[in-house]
Amino acid sequence: MSSLSKLKQELKKEGSREKKRVLSGFFKTGKGEYGEGDRFIGVAVPAQRRIAAKYSQLTLAEIGSLLSEPIHEYRMTALLILLARYRTASAAERAGIYRFYLGKKREINNWDLVDTSVHKIVGHYLFDKDKKVLYRMAKSANLWERRMAVVATYYFIKHGSFTDTLAIAEMLVGDTHDLIHKAVGWMLREVGKKDMKTLEAFLCRHRARMPRTMLRYAIEKLSAGKRRFYLGK
Repeated sequence: MSSLSKLKQELKKEGSREKKRVLSGFFKTGKGEYGEGDRFIGVAVPAQRRIAAKYSQLTLAEIGSLLSEPIHEYRMTALLILLARYRTASAAERAGIYRFYLGKKREINNWDLVDTSVHKIVGHYLFDKDKKVLYRMAKSANLWERRMAVVATYYFIKHGSFTDTLAIAEMLVGDTHDLIHKAVGWMLREVGKKDMKTLEAFLCRHRARMPRTMLRYAIEKLSAGKRRFYLGK
């Protein structure tokens, strides 16, 4: 039996019918919902991490095969293996993993998959490089590419660079999807943790047109008085 088949078998053994039911509801897999078509087998993330560590030597082709699977836990485990590979890779290998990741972005199609991985691979790789790809993704009709565009900048924020976060946030202020409102608000909140003046300058320019969810996420760490001010209360 191949390593890939063994990995799938181990994940299936960890599955829980009750957890499958809960996860399918939590990640909105119903008809017309953002996760429509996503399938779960009910495996907890700690178990996925343990199994990912055990099969860390899978090839990129095998990781790609896992990412193409309809089962959510297979795709998350694939990303956990890819993240571990990226952390220890050479500069040339990281470039290859970055290209591989972007080539598979259509399979990275739920918010936890995006949020676990994109800043650690795409954000890390692009930190000292041209970032046009993020601006193209921010204009995409695909929800997950737009979320990738802004969440990738989390790596930049952690290293004191806010320009791209703010520019992409401005592009997405008018987005209609709640998951983009939450992602942009989250990144703005992270900017505020590093530089409150920069966050408040953005809020002063854009709060009137920011969706309420985005605004609430962005101001979460402000004082009660400032939160009331920005909410117009």
